[in-house]
This record gives sequence, C-alpha cells and structure tokens, in this order.
Amino acid sequence: MNGLIGKKIGMTSVYDASGKNVACTVIELGPCVVTQVRTEDKDGYTALQLAYGNRKEKNTPSALIGHFNQANTTPKAKVLEFRGMTLAKQLGDTITVSEVFAEGDKVNVVGTSKGKGFQGVVKRHGFGGIMQQTHGQHNRLRAPGSLGNSSFAAKVMKGMRMAGQMGNERVKVRRLKVLKVFADQNLILIKGAVPGHNGAFVVIEK
Repeated sequence: MNGLIGKKIGMTSVYDASGKNVACTVIELGPCVVTQVRTEDKDGYTALQLAYGNRKEKNTPSALIGHFNQANTTPKAKVLEFRGMTLAKQLGDTITVSEVFAEGDKVNVVGTSKGKGFQGVVKRHGFGGIMQQTHGQHNRLRAPGSLGNSSFAAKVMKGMRMAGQMGNERVKVRRLKVLKVFADQNLILIKGAVPGHNGAFVVIEK
C-alpha cells in the first residue's frame, strides 16, 4: 500500500466546478526520506521505511542517529513502514506528494484524535438523558442510569458504555477524496475532516 507521512495544517474551504463550497483539510505531505528498504530475501516481505519531520540531534538516541546517517539524512521526528510500496526507491531517496497522490484519488487518513479528557456518557456516547424530571428526579439529567446488574452478574460487563477518557486514540477515516495537490509546496487538500489537532502527524494511504 502506497502512503506518506504528513502534518495537519488546518481546515479551509474551496469551490468545486459546480460552485459548491466544500470543506477540506490542508495537509503538508512529505517530502519523506527512505531510511530502510525491506526485501523478500532478507526480511521475508517487501516494504519501505519512510521518515518525516525534523528532530533535534541532541534529543535523538545515538542508535537512531546512526540509522539516519546510513540514509544520509538528518534526524527525523516520525518513522513508519509501508508494506507493498509500488515505488522503486533506494536508501536515501526522497518521495514527494506528487509521486504518490493525484487529484480525485480516494485515500485513508490515520491520525490520533483530539484528547477531550474525562467525559460523561452524554458527550462520550450520545446518551439522551432522561429529558424530563419525573418521579421525584432531581439534578440527574445527564446521569448514565442503571448498569443492569445486581446480584447477577455482580460486576460491570466489558464494553459497558460509561463515563471515561474520550479521544486521544488512533482513528482511521476511509475513502476521503483528494481535491487538490500542490506539488511545489508539498501540500494536499482532502475533502472533509481528518483526526488530530493542527500540527499533528497524520498518515495517508492509498
């Protein structure tokens, strides 16, 4: 699967051919450096390890510095492996956005969603609450209600929708359309929203 590592810049909107205003996300995609080439003979599978983003050398482990030196590149912030890449690249080569993606492509975007902290069941799971205060109900409009267990099974079942941490998890959004590719600026416009805050790392697969 072909893909690249990038950074979410923010959201904007563009007009399509019919004059409709379409919301889209701006992503800086690449250029990514090939830091390792996996082969069938040596590793049992084919893949390209790509690196993106700058990282201070003083904050980089010496083992990683040596790894990046083999590819003749500076320390990178994000390293990821893409299996089955169809591009024929060698160690140290650079891959740009125009080599992988084009306007009209359908892509999958992987990112870490925004962390929202500890949230209740209404915000986290969309519970409706009890709506009306009846039968002496007082100040419990957004409460989860009964969990459904008493002496049997006398425990909270796995998967029970309850209050807890919301967000800050890996999310994949599938089949988003590429609206525009700006090869000279390493930018790509993707229709709709993608997970993560502005400046967060994202992975785009095709």
